[in-house]
Amino acid sequence: MPLYLSRFSYTPETWARLISHPEDRAKAAQAYIESVGGKLHGFWYAFGTRDGYNLWEAPDNVSMAAVALAISGGGALSSFETTVLLTADETMDALRKAGQIQYRPPGA
Repeated sequence: MPLYLSRFSYTPETWARLISHPEDRAKAAQAYIESVGGKLHGFWYAFGTRDGYNLWEAPDNVSMAAVALAISGGGALSSFETTVLLTADETMDALRKAGQIQYRPPGA
């Protein structure tokens, strides 16, 4: 199954709610991904540009997109970005296929 890395930030209102009522949001994230047949591999909070990171496994892009849309539509986050992760073997396959494409730069 494909792996996905998500980066998220909470709204100030969400942080205020979590301060008033601390909650382990990893459990919620796990339930979301399991509802589409996937698995949560990690849930981390961080200092810096983003408030947290998730490593997910999902059956396909549509399943992961459904989870991302449900989370994003909930209103608790100010940002949510997901990146599809490729294995080394997948990258090697992509490199071989890229070598077969006759790319032409713009204006050439």
